[in-house]
Amino acid sequence: MPANYLSNPIIFLISTVVGAYIFILILRVLLQYTSADSSNPLSSLIIKATQVPLRLLKPVFPTIRGINLSAVALMLLLQMLLGMVISLGQGGLNVGSIFVWSLAELLSTVINVFIYSIFITVILSWINPNVYNPMVSLLYKITEPVLKPFQRLIPPIGGLDLSPIAALLALQVLKMLLIPPLLALL
Repeated sequence: MPANYLSNPIIFLISTVVGAYIFILILRVLLQYTSADSSNPLSSLIIKATQVPLRLLKPVFPTIRGINLSAVALMLLLQMLLGMVISLGQGGLNVGSIFVWSLAELLSTVINVFIYSIFITVILSWINPNVYNPMVSLLYKITEPVLKPFQRLIPPIGGLDLSPIAALLALQVLKMLLIPPLLALL
């Protein structure tokens, strides 16, 4: 039996669970930054899922300008631990490389959260869901910081809002400009 017969499924499971928790932490940071309604059931779930570790890190990493630095530090730590687990299965990388890889992965994931959120809000706008739906209101809150500048620059044309298209293009360009240089440092 090959050595990575069991290690590949274990690495897959660990990266899935850790990746899901990092995603929840990203949502926590974005919801806190946008001052989303904390009484929203989805917000409450995210807050409860992240409350214990963030309470421990809060004295060391405060919230500055609406950005929860304890959540950012925990995301980076978890991503680095995930990088170490993955690199052990591939022969190992040094800590500096794992740090750079972790930064690139987190940036990519944050940009992807914005991209997918904008896509979902555009699709939801076509079917006109209930605005009071907890998930819909949180999606609008998450996409607001990205869409607002584009909505100011690009007025609706014939009742059609083209700002999401511009925002998606800008996010893709941002991803192309930020991630490859970071990965080149590896």
